[in-house]
Amino acid sequence: MTDSAHPETLGQPSWITAPETAAVLDALEAEGGADCARFVGGAVRNALVRRAVGDIDIATTLTPERVIRALEAARLKAVPTGIEHGTVTAVSDRKPHEITTLRRDVATDGRRAVVAFTDDWAEDAERRDFTLNALYARRDGTIFDPTGQGVADAKAGRIVFVGQPEHRLREDYLRILRFFRFYAHFGKGEANGSAVAACAALKDQIDTLAAERISKELLKLLAADDPRPAVRLMADTGVLAVILKAPANVARFEALVEVESDQLFETDAVLRLAALLPDDQVAAGRLAERLRLSNPDRDRIVAALAPTPMLKSWMSPREIRRALYRSSLPTFRDRAKLAWAASPRSATTMQWRGLIALAEGWARPTFPITGADVMNAGAPKGPMVGQILREVEDWWIDHDFLDDKMSAIEKLKAVVQGLAY
Repeated sequence: MTDSAHPETLGQPSWITAPETAAVLDALEAEGGADCARFVGGAVRNALVRRAVGDIDIATTLTPERVIRALEAARLKAVPTGIEHGTVTAVSDRKPHEITTLRRDVATDGRRAVVAFTDDWAEDAERRDFTLNALYARRDGTIFDPTGQGVADAKAGRIVFVGQPEHRLREDYLRILRFFRFYAHFGKGEANGSAVAACAALKDQIDTLAAERISKELLKLLAADDPRPAVRLMADTGVLAVILKAPANVARFEALVEVESDQLFETDAVLRLAALLPDDQVAAGRLAERLRLSNPDRDRIVAALAPTPMLKSWMSPREIRRALYRSSLPTFRDRAKLAWAASPRSATTMQWRGLIALAEGWARPTFPITGADVMNAGAPKGPMVGQILREVEDWWIDHDFLDDKMSAIEKLKAVVQGLAY
């Protein structure tokens, strides 16, 4: 490990020179000197590989107490978001900047770590997960690559653990999923063999992690532009089986990703997760509960895997409207995409496209008969009202949502008379 500058530089991109970021760095440097703070991790990595920079993380030699003091002196908001691990969030012009004191691990158990603060940049790099994440940069764009591999690995798309893979994983078993997530987003070519072997050997330790941590990583992984190679590798190593506790439908998942790509649909991590699951609503619900998915995501996955109505590319417009009325547009769209992914791709693309387009363009009508209409027709108040409504609504649907309330009233009268008879 070394703290010497790398010959490459980031230059002066807008995310570095932005006034809100400059204000944070000015505050830290006023407290600790010119090289007390450097950008770290994702921002540096993304800038290197020409990707958009989102969150801005800063590493510093200042202790958390000094970071807070520096920010408050500069009249910036300081939020102790992870003070026990050295993290303070600075809010500058409403933009958060996560600032973490350099640290080293004192003790780990695969789920959490006890850390000690340090002022050694190389020591901080040693505890990070992958070489492409152990990169630092000064505000002048100078890059520091303590492992000596981070810049090259980032550019080549190699996801390589810092040090021994098994040691890194035993520090935090979530890194098993992070390996596949970073391979999905940044990996190129064949995955690192020693990393894959370590993930496979320790895959059962995933069960020791909090469900929320697992689901968060999994959904981030599935949100990659093309996560198919990573998911295939997860299946081959047994990691996917540990997470899903069920046989994975990798073929449908891969076909869905292809459909999304070919048809310019937005990437959809939740629907991709549904595609991986067996067509079993009960099992899907259990998985959603076990992974602590949000209620909307759970309900969406369960609805997408409903067994009926069966959607086919050759459905008539009338059949499409009937199926759509019994569902909702978002659920119908999800189920259509899953059915599309499970169908032969040879000659049905235009049909599936047309089916979804028709559904999106159809205004769902309102059933014209009410409970009051039923009682006005002579039915007694009570459970029979609902029974009659359902029968008339079925007739109305069978007649393709007849836009004629008088005809519906006549049918209602016939039903009421028939029940009375």
